[in-house]
Amino acid sequence: MTAFKTHSLFRCMFLALASLALAANVFAQTREVTFAHQDMLVPLRTVMESGELEKATGYKIHWRMFGGGGDVIRAMASGDVQIGEAGSSPFAAAVSQGQNLNLFWILDDIADAEALVARNGSGIASVKDLKGKKVATPFVSTAHYQLMVDLKLEGVDAKGVNVLNMRPPEIAAAWERGDIDAAFIWDPVLSRIKANGKTIASSGSIGKKGYPTFDGLVVDAKWARDNEGFMVALVKALARADEDYRSNAARWTVDSPQVKAVAKWTKADARDVPAAMALYKFPTMQEQLSAAWLGGGAAKALADTAVFLKEQGRVQELKPSYGAYVNPTYVQKALGK
Repeated sequence: MTAFKTHSLFRCMFLALASLALAANVFAQTREVTFAHQDMLVPLRTVMESGELEKATGYKIHWRMFGGGGDVIRAMASGDVQIGEAGSSPFAAAVSQGQNLNLFWILDDIADAEALVARNGSGIASVKDLKGKKVATPFVSTAHYQLMVDLKLEGVDAKGVNVLNMRPPEIAAAWERGDIDAAFIWDPVLSRIKANGKTIASSGSIGKKGYPTFDGLVVDAKWARDNEGFMVALVKALARADEDYRSNAARWTVDSPQVKAVAKWTKADARDVPAAMALYKFPTMQEQLSAAWLGGGAAKALADTAVFLKEQGRVQELKPSYGAYVNPTYVQKALGK
């Protein structure tokens, strides 16, 4: 074999090996995912603690905690996060602003798990009494949405209320200092402020007036298409965790491994977890696909929320259909449909 031929052979082998290495690297990259979670007290935390999803899929999952849905959405926009927990309000804002995201799972029906609480001695007995008061809530959250909706429904001019943008930990600290008169927030902070406050309204009571809210799992649409197997495995794990809670809620006691997992991943006091979780509702896979949720209800809630956000100046344009951002595919495949 001539030196030229030998050189050419080695060059071809080198290029082939380089191509294989590049392909392996790309494959390895697709086997990692960053999952943004918040402090909601939901059964998903047991999946995070057990490592079962990693074992089932072989993916390396980076669980990152964020202070609010707005922070999660921003991280997804930057490409740092592929899957995240977000309330209906920040998700509606994201897709209205052009982010290519899909809602694929209703993490929880918020029901009474978010509430407006007034500090004892603040002189607030109803929503109408909020005029001139300092009320804290994380902006563009479901809590913020329902606070503003309820002010409107009760005929209270929002400009006359000092609504402050605070993340949950900031609300807890401000409440302790006595800096705020009321807050619309969720657990674990909600349980803490209820100790010396009075519940004025809840997401459940406002939802019954025609403005329901929910927390959902959202995913970068392209990433989901490229990683369908992981998505289906995730849905199955979520469904198992929710079913365990629905069927055995009485066993989720302070000393149970499930409650300890929820407390660990949310930084909540385990003593508050059982009562707080009882305020949520966790839809079954069949209910996920129903007209109430992924089958139509979620899209309507997103559309209504987007209208509110536009009125607030948070988004500039509305989408013709929010159903385009609700994707039941992975639940359907998990059910074998």
